[in-house]
Amino acid sequence: MKIAPSPSFDLTPFELPAGQRPVFYGLPPEVRFCVRCNMSNQQPMSTNEYRHTGNSRKTTMQFDADGVCDACRFNDLKRDGEIDWDERERELLDLCDQHRKNDGSYDCIVGGSGGKDSAMQSHLLKYKYGMHPLTVTWSPHLYTDIGWKNFQNWLHVGGFDNFLYTPNGKIHRLLTREATINLLHPFQPFILGQKTFVAKMAAKLNIPLIFYGEMPGEYGEKVSHKESGYSDRVEGTEGEGFSLDYQGETDLRDMLLGGRPIGEYLDQGVQLADLMSYVPITPQELSQKHIFWKYLGYYVKWVPQEAYYYAVENTGFEANPLRTEGTYSKYNSLDDKVDGFFYYTRWIKFGVGRAMMDSAQEVRNQHITREEGIALIDRYEGEYPARYESEFLDYVGMTRDEFFALCDRFRSPHLWMVEDGAWRLRHRPGLNEPIVREG
Repeated sequence: MKIAPSPSFDLTPFELPAGQRPVFYGLPPEVRFCVRCNMSNQQPMSTNEYRHTGNSRKTTMQFDADGVCDACRFNDLKRDGEIDWDERERELLDLCDQHRKNDGSYDCIVGGSGGKDSAMQSHLLKYKYGMHPLTVTWSPHLYTDIGWKNFQNWLHVGGFDNFLYTPNGKIHRLLTREATINLLHPFQPFILGQKTFVAKMAAKLNIPLIFYGEMPGEYGEKVSHKESGYSDRVEGTEGEGFSLDYQGETDLRDMLLGGRPIGEYLDQGVQLADLMSYVPITPQELSQKHIFWKYLGYYVKWVPQEAYYYAVENTGFEANPLRTEGTYSKYNSLDDKVDGFFYYTRWIKFGVGRAMMDSAQEVRNQHITREEGIALIDRYEGEYPARYESEFLDYVGMTRDEFFALCDRFRSPHLWMVEDGAWRLRHRPGLNEPIVREG
């Protein structure tokens, strides 16, 4: 689908010579792609969402001197003998032995939606390692049929207790609209809730051990493969793996939700009680309750495709009968009708879409070649998520023209150009980078 610039949009910055074009979000001015997996160096790392503004500078995927990204290097460690997986499993058994309870109470928490990763994670802990996990879920914006079915199968076929939390629908819609307008980030309210809800439930129910799935290094975050988890964090650091996004010294009124201070919402009549679901737990409470996180991917070799097969076999997980727009896969991130717009808006801002992310992961796990990854990117990257367009636009209160005009404001001139009257990325993998064959 070719998309033309909005009629009144100023294209002057996009017509400047190379080296003079504005670069948004602190992205690297020179666009590069990993010589192994095709991932772009524009790929942003995690950040504190409570400080996220439209002008926030991003930390991005790092490449080494050979042009290989951190995510590829991290995945190398899973295969090259650096990690003793038998020893890691013994560590997991010791951890479980320390926390396993025999009085019927929960001994750990797993957050998730019933997708392949949370399904495998909870099932392994319960049925292989003898734990009694409580599963907790922060509801998607708008459940898809297949997402709801997989969530139900997780509990009824897999056999788990679950707390499903659905935030105030009017407020969630308001925050999603604000996050879309101010950040072009319609998924932010879900991310805020998902991050903080698990910790709040752990504190409320006095269950100190939280399990997450894959390690952040899988996606290029700066975290050592020797770090089994997360228990405390120095505030103010960014891009170092998992982050709970603390409030820190920021006054509550100045904390940002959807790129706006909480104080502005209160001044327009929103009740503080309706926003507290999005406010993070304090590090003091985490410390008092002795709450800590462990990555199951530290102990068990994490391969996304194998997680899919495991979930199909053990929890009734089903792939979507329809290909996910913007990519070629049918089993990743199926739960939310807003999901496609999350990936589409990332592509607008950073030139990194869903096909690049999915294929890069499969190249790293040696399921496809780099050449196949490039072909998939060429075919599917940036595909407009039309399937749920009407529900999404209704949810955020926009017309299609308004949404496209908003997207134009977030396009960085160093990434985008206009060709034959339509937007086109200036760079793509395969044109500028040599292909390096492994082995």
